[in-house]
Amino acid sequence: MKVAILSGSVYGTAEEVARHAERHLKAAGLDAWHKANVSLEELLAFAPDAFLTVTSTTGMGELPDNLLPLYSEIRDRLPAWSGKPAAVLALGDSSYDTFCGGGELMRELYAELGLREVVEMLRLDSSETVTPETDAEPWLQAFVAALKA
Repeated sequence: MKVAILSGSVYGTAEEVARHAERHLKAAGLDAWHKANVSLEELLAFAPDAFLTVTSTTGMGELPDNLLPLYSEIRDRLPAWSGKPAAVLALGDSSYDTFCGGGELMRELYAELGLREVVEMLRLDSSETVTPETDAEPWLQAFVAALKA
């Protein structure tokens, strides 16, 4: 199964979590692919069977600048991905009203595209964790299990 990992990061933490997720999914036997600042054309060329988005939140609950162009292009073109499995891993800070707002935007886009959320969005709180890669591992295991089911 080919899994595209999309990422949006302000300070690099979400990118590191995405790279960690890629290694984890590959170790589980999946064809995981992550490229920072991927274009829609590159994503379409990969022809994914499933999607994972790892994103932080910026501003007033928005997506980071490095994910926003892809998000906008997907919304404009609405690729035929209906029914494919997907999940979102969101990083945020619960001291803000828009905690994990970037992740919520991606969940909404997935729903608009008809993607199936196979595990509930993971919300990692920066005020509670210093090792988001490690903290994400049980959730990543559940995501892998859902993909293989």
